[in-house]
Amino acid sequence: MRSALPPTPVLVTRPAPDAQHWVQQLQARGIAASALPLIEIAGFDAGQLAQVQRDCATPGRYRAVMFVSGNAVQYFFASGARLAPGTRAWSPGPGTVRALQAAGVPAAQIDSPPADAAQFDSEALWPVVRAQLQPGDRVLIVRGSQGDSAGAAAIAGQGREWLGEQVRQAGAALDFVAVYQRRAPRLSAPAQALAQAAAHDGTLWLFSSSEAISNLQRALPGTDWRQARALVTHPRIAAAAQQAGFGHIQECRPSLSDVAASIESAHEH
Repeated sequence: MRSALPPTPVLVTRPAPDAQHWVQQLQARGIAASALPLIEIAGFDAGQLAQVQRDCATPGRYRAVMFVSGNAVQYFFASGARLAPGTRAWSPGPGTVRALQAAGVPAAQIDSPPADAAQFDSEALWPVVRAQLQPGDRVLIVRGSQGDSAGAAAIAGQGREWLGEQVRQAGAALDFVAVYQRRAPRLSAPAQALAQAAAHDGTLWLFSSSEAISNLQRALPGTDWRQARALVTHPRIAAAAQQAGFGHIQECRPSLSDVAASIESAHEH
């Protein structure tokens, strides 16, 4: 029998408008979700990408291009870029796959972890793509700039740095290009009040990035998080939440259905 208590409030901390998309999806399932973006995304001058985009459109230049997120796809293809037909598009998860397809990359050209993977990350992608590489190949990783918080950048970059090491060990060369900036937003007074209340009122914080946790700590220095509840989508994010002092941390797969089920379970208990 379901609890008669009011739905557990959930704060989605993804960058806007991605956060709003998740809020809409969760609300459609009866979950009391609202957005509190803790990462701000901004693009670079498109002119900086011109040479890299020409290389990616040149057959044989890159064996594969790894897009770390949907934002990486959006900003890379915004000015009409394309991939050469023989170049593989690597994706860490289904959200990035959808962005690639929306950008016009054929599904048959995209590699991603299987839908039932325990995690959607570089470690899950590597077994899918490692047989593609031969000595002398080149791989490009399309990502955001390192954050202005060194600790957050180090945590967030562990997966792609690990993938880069696997690529090098396979004998391939590795290039990186940053197509957008990730930075800490300036929280308005109402947003700060919401966050301070959510530190102790039973709100469930949904974190899909360690960087969001770091930005929250910087926005509210000295806040006691021992009564706060976090739902995280990766073990590295769980470690960051624990380090920040969150008193209750629950981990789940990053798919919408798994996140929604975990939220509903947290409400019932």
